[in-house]
Amino acid sequence: MTFQRYVALGDSFTEGVGDADPTRPNGCRGWADRVAEVLAAGSPDFGYANLAIRGRKLPAIIDEQVGPAIELAPDLVTIHGGGNDVLRPKVDLDGLAASYDEAVGRLAASGAHVVMFTVADPGLNSVIKVIRGRTAIFNEWVREIADKHDATVVDLWRMRGWKVSEIMDEDRLHLNPVGHQAIAIAVLDRLGIAHGLAPLAVPPAPELPRRAQRQADLAWARTHLAPWVHRRITGRSSGDGVTPKRPSLSPIG
Repeated sequence: MTFQRYVALGDSFTEGVGDADPTRPNGCRGWADRVAEVLAAGSPDFGYANLAIRGRKLPAIIDEQVGPAIELAPDLVTIHGGGNDVLRPKVDLDGLAASYDEAVGRLAASGAHVVMFTVADPGLNSVIKVIRGRTAIFNEWVREIADKHDATVVDLWRMRGWKVSEIMDEDRLHLNPVGHQAIAIAVLDRLGIAHGLAPLAVPPAPELPRRAQRQADLAWARTHLAPWVHRRITGRSSGDGVTPKRPSLSPIG
């Protein structure tokens, strides 16, 4: 398959949070930029838009991004959502799936090929593994919706064999450059697109004694977990005031 008009939808995962690059919009690169760079190679007419905004739950992604994406008349759309929803204390998975089904149907009916993602297995993270059951249910809905609309699925749930310390940013919630590169490779491979991307080297991580690991966990909780909880309690989001990094189709350099 070849694509000329690529639009990426979603939350921080697709925006590229954790893959810092101050030269890029919103200060991040991410797997979607990496995919766009491959698709653009040798194609001067290629255009790429990224409407994803960190912190967005799936209903907001659908309400804010799907319509504008269709207006751009893409031939390829990637959409990731649900991760911020299953983290909440309460979530209507069946209702969420119904809305997702309708949105993907609209995207597919526009003529775009749709790429969907399951949510990564939270069992890799000792802090959030309690939501593993609801994540598995949501992921089964994703696979069913993809089958219905002939979408491609990148199954993050089954992408194991790595450690949180290897692929995650220091906040343990967002991918680092190693993780984003791995996702870009997975997307291109699932689409059957030839590329020259290779896995990035994993930075060495020393094994900490139990006491030192506990101290590191406490420091992480103060620096990253506590602000996240505070935003949830106060009804705020990390995406408040953030705008899409690439709101219209344009070449990627």
